[in-house]
Amino acid sequence: MAALCESFTLCGLSPASGVGLGGGLLALEPGRDPDHVLLTDRGRTTTLFKVSDQKPLGCWSVKHGQVLTCPVVCNFETHEYIAVHDDKVLRIWKNEDINLDKVFKATLSADVYRIHSLPNGGPVVLFRGGGVRTLDALLEAPQQEIENIISDEVIKWSEAFMEGKQPVLIFTTEKDGDFFVYVQKLKTNSLHKYKLEQQELSKPMNFTAYIKNQIITLLCLCSNDCVYKVLIPLQQNTEEEEQILPKSLLLNLSVSGSVLKGTSFVVLDKDHIAVLGSLTASDEEPRECLTIWNTKFQTLQTSKELPLGTSGQLWCYEEKFFFTHGKVLTVIMYKCETSSLAAAVGKLKDRQTPDVSAFVNWNTLGHEELADSFQSQQTGALKYESKMALRSKRNAAASVQTDRLAVGKVLRNLQDVPTRIFEDELKQLMSKAQALDMQASIGSVVTALINRYKTNPKHYHRTFLLEIVQTYDLSYSLCPDLMAVALENKDLRLLQTCLLRFPDIPEEITYSCLEIFLSFNEDSLQRMDVNLESVICYIDIESDNKEVKTEIVENGFSTEQEEGTWDTQLAEEAHLTSDGELCPVGPQKAALLNAVLRSAYSEVFLLPHLKNLPAKEAVLFLRYLFYLYVKCSEKINTTLPGMSSPTINQIMDWMCLLLDAHFTVIVMLPEAKLFLSSMHKFVRAQVRFYSELNKIEGSLQELQRIHQQKDPKIYSIEVLEII
Repeated sequence: MAALCESFTLCGLSPASGVGLGGGLLALEPGRDPDHVLLTDRGRTTTLFKVSDQKPLGCWSVKHGQVLTCPVVCNFETHEYIAVHDDKVLRIWKNEDINLDKVFKATLSADVYRIHSLPNGGPVVLFRGGGVRTLDALLEAPQQEIENIISDEVIKWSEAFMEGKQPVLIFTTEKDGDFFVYVQKLKTNSLHKYKLEQQELSKPMNFTAYIKNQIITLLCLCSNDCVYKVLIPLQQNTEEEEQILPKSLLLNLSVSGSVLKGTSFVVLDKDHIAVLGSLTASDEEPRECLTIWNTKFQTLQTSKELPLGTSGQLWCYEEKFFFTHGKVLTVIMYKCETSSLAAAVGKLKDRQTPDVSAFVNWNTLGHEELADSFQSQQTGALKYESKMALRSKRNAAASVQTDRLAVGKVLRNLQDVPTRIFEDELKQLMSKAQALDMQASIGSVVTALINRYKTNPKHYHRTFLLEIVQTYDLSYSLCPDLMAVALENKDLRLLQTCLLRFPDIPEEITYSCLEIFLSFNEDSLQRMDVNLESVICYIDIESDNKEVKTEIVENGFSTEQEEGTWDTQLAEEAHLTSDGELCPVGPQKAALLNAVLRSAYSEVFLLPHLKNLPAKEAVLFLRYLFYLYVKCSEKINTTLPGMSSPTINQIMDWMCLLLDAHFTVIVMLPEAKLFLSSMHKFVRAQVRFYSELNKIEGSLQELQRIHQQKDPKIYSIEVLEII
């Protein structure tokens, strides 16, 4: 059984994204860490990303006028990066290097097609003429002559493997409509050439391969919407002439009258492949989809529609798919389990049966449907099932594939009905959505609500949209227009909820939310619906809207100890003493700002937007961040009470970001002078306090070691003296 899991955006691909991917993506390669990937654009830039944090760790560019001509790879043995620009110029550098002009450079004698880096075999260089060299051999004599093996043929695809301790390189070429396969063993320096069997109306468009038990399995995605398999044994008689490799049909990419026009594919395991392409049906427009197929039982396991379009490229590392979707690079996690007939037809029962009530709205079911639902749960424990039940379950498995088509048709029929009827119908539609396709179905419903608003702005389903976001696990990529419409309508509660629940919000949208939150005056916010759960435990409000101090100092120091060095006027104006400090914003605005602080972001992408924040609002936000920082410092565990409250690390990161974006402006503002001075003094007091703690760190560690060595069997009191 295979399934697509949660998705998120790794980075933007527009020039404004800050990572230089505006020209499109050339390739994606694994980094030295399983959580790292190297992105190479179709220009002059490569970027190292940490996938789990959606954060760039490094970015390198060649000079203007130079172009990266093959994907940048990581040498897993030396942890160096290898690039080729302008076909022949080799560059090698380490993570700490910044300027590529100052790193190792070698000009080669022939054009490079691709560099493949093997975890235990080192980098292997494939030249456009078919010659192959290990990187070590190439660096010994960069200008050595490279043989031309393929003459007039053009390389279409290549891959490298480790078979035991021997690197093996395979690449395919084309000449006059004929396709050839070359297999090169580097240690024995043996090369075998094969010709692929020709078939009418079936031209190979893409390749992938894997190796097992001395046999290379080459898969071909062909123009007739089929995947073919070719077996190539590594043990070959070197005296044999060029052999013709027969192709056998592995998979037909069609289901329920629809055909998938695949553009790229990857192997997941021995029974599953993923195909990216366009799903076409006779009566509908093509829709780009990511699909997972079971090759053993010839079934489509799962699919995800990609309405913003893709580049046709698909990569797969560490059980994650990477592909472009619109103007972003999207990551989708997946899982593949043991292939069985029950899983292939959708009848495999999970060890933990999901709670039906989680995806069925009992209020929308009629009496007969309710009875049928209850009865179907009870019959799951019986030893046999009726033929009708079996037939209905088979149909349910097939309906998962066509569920989204049905959703689209129903939504088109509901466009002109009254709002109440429209929402009631959508609720029933959601309640009957298949569990395996629940997220996609809900995303379709949200898209329908947004489209209805765009057609007629009076149809803004504020309450219904909020209910959906609070109930289901959605993401920004599933409904990309939702937050834009909420910003347009200044729907603060919906924006707050999206910030707290969506894991993949673009930095531009996060900044827009911050800007609109700060722009509201306190009087207007008091009349608006805002969730105060994140602030109610540390901001108490009286009837005159003044904060009442309820916290006590716990962590071993108080800013009162510094009172002799603080200006009394400063304390009164900035409200920053730990004895009765006031929050610079009201509770509604504080709760909204907390949602911004909790959202995920990348510093590289967010910083350019923060520079556009007006200075007055930047100072106000900075004062609130400092207020939170003081609150956190009062607690032993440096955490704020309440639900969805920001952590001290999030607070400090945002303070640093704001200072980076506005420091020059802030230091010139007279109204910010007292605040910056108080911030400096408070941080200095903390540094002095932690410095004193560091002085006794060695003693505390020794006491801990002594305590671990002792194992008192009875109650005892020990007096320890620190000198």
